[in-house]
Amino acid sequence: MKTILLTVLLTNFLFATVKIDTTYTTAGAIAQKIGGDLVHVTVLGSSKYDPHFIVPKPSLIAKLRQADLLIINGAGLELGWLPPLLRAANNAKIQNGAKGFLDLSHYVHLINVPTTVSRAFGDVHAQGNPHYTTDPYAVLPMAKAIAQKLSQIDPQHAAQYEKNLKKFTNGWQDYLQKFDANMHTCKDKKVVQYHPLFNYFLQRYNYKIYGTIEPLPGIAPSSKHTLELINIMRDNGVKKILQDVYHEKKTAKFIASKTGAKVLIIPHDLGADSSTTLQEFYNNIAKKVCQ
Repeated sequence: MKTILLTVLLTNFLFATVKIDTTYTTAGAIAQKIGGDLVHVTVLGSSKYDPHFIVPKPSLIAKLRQADLLIINGAGLELGWLPPLLRAANNAKIQNGAKGFLDLSHYVHLINVPTTVSRAFGDVHAQGNPHYTTDPYAVLPMAKAIAQKLSQIDPQHAAQYEKNLKKFTNGWQDYLQKFDANMHTCKDKKVVQYHPLFNYFLQRYNYKIYGTIEPLPGIAPSSKHTLELINIMRDNGVKKILQDVYHEKKTAKFIASKTGAKVLIIPHDLGADSSTTLQEFYNNIAKKVCQ
């Protein structure tokens, strides 16, 4: 009887599932690739909504209570909704600074870091622009950080996580070569966007941003600012407006009617559109931006 019990316990130990919660979908997809069958990934925030303001449902507290690892975007993106959920979950394993907590923003180079943080400049993030996952080159440092963290909290499977990382890295590097080749064929590189969601992608591929529909981050567009943006677009021949899926679209359509520009609906996260894989997500961004 003791031998049977020991065998059962050893089997459960060897094939235990690490419960991972991620705040957003792109990180969740990467975690699943690295963890494979050894992990169960739950995404807390829907990619259909504003990532700054996920509704803090009681069901999310229950998920956080069960988690072994919490992976966040960081750079202040979750500040409006995650802290009270973490307090309510009362799971010591995944609190900030604990072994089961991973802030991916610490593993990428953040841009648009403000020299001064003040509400007078809108909803700015002190650490920099938090929307780095729109850059396909951010995927590999994110994957590496996740593999390292999984190896720390589940060391008996470290070799498998490293193997998964190597396979994923090789495949993603091949993907980036083809992706870059396609992006180099893009001609019109003048854009405006609603919110600074796509700065990482646009900077990567040398697009020029002539402004945002928001006068300041998180501030609703005003008539004065809208008219100023229309004049800037006319003067510079800007014919692309990058619109995300969750902000109102009326202002973008009005600006388009006055400038002859196209309103392009761009996904900010995997699943915000029809994408179901990382490749589809980035391909859909490229397809729209490169029109």
